[in-house]
Amino acid sequence: MVLLDGKALSDKIKKQVKLDVEELQQTRQITPGLAVILVGNDPASATYVKMKSKSCSDAGIYSVVHEMPATISQESILKTIDMMNQNPNIDGILVQLPLPSHIDTTVILEAIDPKKDVDGFHPFNVGRVRAGLDGFIPATPYGVMELLKEYDIDVKGKDVCVVGASNIVGKPLATLMLNANATVDICHIFTKDLKAHTSKADIVCVGTGVVGLIKEDMIKDGAIVIDIGINRLSDGKIVGDVDFDKVASKCSYITPVPGGVGPMTIAMLLVNTIKSAKMRA
Repeated sequence: MVLLDGKALSDKIKKQVKLDVEELQQTRQITPGLAVILVGNDPASATYVKMKSKSCSDAGIYSVVHEMPATISQESILKTIDMMNQNPNIDGILVQLPLPSHIDTTVILEAIDPKKDVDGFHPFNVGRVRAGLDGFIPATPYGVMELLKEYDIDVKGKDVCVVGASNIVGKPLATLMLNANATVDICHIFTKDLKAHTSKADIVCVGTGVVGLIKEDMIKDGAIVIDIGINRLSDGKIVGDVDFDKVASKCSYITPVPGGVGPMTIAMLLVNTIKSAKMRA
């Protein structure tokens, strides 16, 4: 069993991002800029935004966080997005999800200029990625594919089971796998017999937020398991969606939590920001 070390690959990618930033500054006099909108005081979201800001700072990317109260109006958020769309120094705009219930998330995401949609959630980019065209890929699925690539794991011809069908992770990951010529099976909360799907897969990718969802008897010997879940237990411990201790012994490769997919998400967000800045250049 081999651990897929997302932390090590993330550090490697961030070093390259820093070099790309320096080159843009020297050759084009451009410093890439990332703007984040944080609505409300959700602790997990706040922590994640701080991690993004620190990673930007370490890489030399200019970043700004627009912190807004949970009671803010949708119109006010839209005005801020419009301001950032018009700002030539901002290459990437992302809205930290989830948003309060009175805000229409779809309207907010569609307001972002597709050329600055470094989260890859705008329907324009979703469509381009689905069609196999160049576009911004959502950071977490992008990170999963890069992690597999780093370990020379070719998904072509593999049976892949994606557990979780969110617009942020499951659906775009299934699309990337399909584009890479894998045979893809997508499962979700209404799937009747999850084990029947996961137990025959060469690669199982799970991102549901359900602690210990994937058990030992749900994985075949030698499978590759990508745990995208991040859950905090009552004792503060961070775990994934896979019963790691029991499942790991059956796997050829598996991601740890933490230290697997999580670090890759921020790394690929930086890569997308650099991509946007190069388009501006």
